[in-house]
Amino acid sequence: MWFRASLFSILAVGTALVAIVLGPYIPSDLPTKIGADAVDNILGIIASSMLAVTTFSLSTMVSAYSAATSNVTPRATRLVMEDSTTQNVLATFIGSFLYSLVGIIALSTGAYGSTGRVVLFLVTAGVIVLIVVTLLRWIDHLSRLGRVTETTERVEKAASEAMRMRCKRPHMGGRAMTAIPKAARPIYASRIGYVQHLDIGQLSHIAEEGEGVIFVRSTPGAFVVPTDPIAWANGLDLDEQESEIRACFTIDDIRSFDQDPRFGTSVLAEIASRALSPGINDPGTAIDVIGRAVRILAIWAEPVDPEQDIPFPRVHVSAIDLGEIFDDLFTPIARDGAGIVEVGIRLQKALKALSRLGPSNFTENAVRHSRLALERAEASLTLQQDIDVLRRLSEDVECTQVGPAT
Repeated sequence: MWFRASLFSILAVGTALVAIVLGPYIPSDLPTKIGADAVDNILGIIASSMLAVTTFSLSTMVSAYSAATSNVTPRATRLVMEDSTTQNVLATFIGSFLYSLVGIIALSTGAYGSTGRVVLFLVTAGVIVLIVVTLLRWIDHLSRLGRVTETTERVEKAASEAMRMRCKRPHMGGRAMTAIPKAARPIYASRIGYVQHLDIGQLSHIAEEGEGVIFVRSTPGAFVVPTDPIAWANGLDLDEQESEIRACFTIDDIRSFDQDPRFGTSVLAEIASRALSPGINDPGTAIDVIGRAVRILAIWAEPVDPEQDIPFPRVHVSAIDLGEIFDDLFTPIARDGAGIVEVGIRLQKALKALSRLGPSNFTENAVRHSRLALERAEASLTLQQDIDVLRRLSEDVECTQVGPAT
């Protein structure tokens, strides 16, 4: 944000310099004809109004963050804070304020002169157009900022991007994990936290230079402690390269969406669980999350070229277990929505659709969660008719044949 705002200050300084250069070539009567003498008042209006608009926008932004935290989940607030539209709008408002201040200061020093005001007037008119366009975008964006549906959509997008990247490269560009040689030496984490990012390209470079092999144990999303190895190195001189290997693991206090599709799915399930809590009681949001879960898992069922190149052959990385993704998504929803029949019906239908989408592991996990959801519903529902409906749907899941629907 500071970079964008600084550009406006540079624009004001650049305008003053251009005005000094072009001043002798501007007709002396032009400022009067186009009203360039009014630029002082215009800059004053922009400075005062942009300060007020920026303050209002900041308070609105904080309210949106608070709404996302209380109504959705605190884990999704980070995505709202990274919203590029909000950052661009605030940068434009702050930058316009700085542009006006610099322009007023330059005018008071006499840097523009009577003819140089024309240049400042034209540039200021362009800034006003930019402010108007930004305000219109901001008004439209405010209607969605921090809302449950908007925030849930952001989480789905982040989870889908991470899932698609991991689906194309199940081992992040390396080889599948194999048995670790007894001669391999462990690499330990330097702090306690979650692995946010793995620089597998740099790991491959280290392995190639040392003519060895690296086995990655802790992939993005894993919780690590200094007593458990995050990787093993075989055939490398660890006295020189251990710190370099450790530096390839970005470890922090919280998880990140970028390389961790399971975090995105967990946050989606958390949104559904919060919606199903007695305090909120919003089954519609849980049903919406179930639909988004099907779309995310459908990415995992997309065909992958088995003969694709392996760019980092000296690094071995474990693939994500599909069953764990099913657990992340459907266990919380089935548990917290066990007493709501409409949620149970949508869940059974979603599991039936997933059982027909992918290979046998999709069917196995769908059937497993269908049974678990039915057991939870039978323990929570009181009306036998509702239980019978869920039983029939669960039986349909178990009877589903692998392959596309006919």
